Amino acid sequence: MHIHWFPGHMTKAKRMIESQLRLVDVVIELLDARIPLSSSNPLIPTITKDKPRVIALNKSDMADRSFTDDWIHYYKDKGIHVVAIDSMTGKGTKQLVSQVEISVADKIARLKAKGIQNRSVRAMILGIPNVGKSSLINRLLGSATVKTGDKAGVTRGQQWIKIGKNLELLDTPGVLWPKQNDQEVAFKLAVTGAMNDEVFDMEEVALKLLETLSFDYPVNLIERYKLSEPLPSVSQELLELIGRKRGCIRSGGVIDTEKVIRMIITEFRTGKLGSISLDRVPC
Repeated sequence: MHIHWFPGHMTKAKRMIESQLRLVDVVIELLDARIPLSSSNPLIPTITKDKPRVIALNKSDMADRSFTDDWIHYYKDKGIHVVAIDSMTGKGTKQLVSQVEISVADKIARLKAKGIQNRSVRAMILGIPNVGKSSLINRLLGSATVKTGDKAGVTRGQQWIKIGKNLELLDTPGVLWPKQNDQEVAFKLAVTGAMNDEVFDMEEVALKLLETLSFDYPVNLIERYKLSEPLPSVSQELLELIGRKRGCIRSGGVIDTEKVIRMIITEFRTGKLGSISLDRVPC
């Protein structure tokens, strides 16, 4: 499997973020809780420099809770504020706002000492495409006023959004790093929807996903598709078995491979395959 990823507009987005960074007090880095490492843009620490950073592990409802707990401990050990959230239901969003305020408490105290009262905390939200930035802002606002979409890269431009009395958010486009050479990371970005489906081979990604789940989460596959143990050791055979179980068959008894592929990827992305995490905390 080889996925090419070189989006030119990401360079422009990076320059835009750097130019606006001086306006904010804190950076909220929104990560996919299923792939915290793979969804973390390695350029962000360099771009944000000495700005306080709060990590929000979004889509935590679809991630394996035990691994999410591992990631929370991992970031806390590094002195980074972190909270697990679900932007669709609002779970953890109050804690996120609290962590943002705590991260800049010293700065706000210094401003008050200088006579600057009731100054709002200004935060920038950064994250890769389709990680849920717009959904998070909508949840914080309590209404769908920010454009969202299922495809990667729907949000365009920048906008300030007032959240209550004490927080202002600067939304930014989803930013991936300029070039992706790590194929394991590329697979995880592709299967979770951070990349447009048009830029990779969906069959290769689906087969890789089945291989991974067969090893780490076989029960999820067995329960979802009503399979029996042992599962086929070859991903192509497993895909065809799932196709037959789901009735994805063309005339002549041929498996509708494209339909099965899209079904498996969609059911993973929507959490129908259960709580799954693809990244593990580094040893």
